[in-house]
Amino acid sequence: MKSIVALQAVVTAVPFDGEPSDAELAAIEREMPLILAEVDLLDARIMTLDRPATVLDARRIRRARNRVLAERRALANRLGVALPGGAA
Repeated sequence: MKSIVALQAVVTAVPFDGEPSDAELAAIEREMPLILAEVDLLDARIMTLDRPATVLDARRIRRARNRVLAERRALANRLGVALPGGAA
């Protein structure tokens, strides 16, 4: 079994200051519309956990899912890459 003490210098070589970098903040800002759309979808699904879904609930979930897909598409187009979790 390897000792972690031997790897401590590698693991702790760069001190973590606890704050996100400017690049990370910019990435979060770019992804914020998608994050908000996913939160709305989660909220719509949570509302139907303790009761049967009504027609209105199904419509709300469908619209939230479509908004998530639209935001994923827009983000992928802005970044020029394929995002994980989408249709192949």
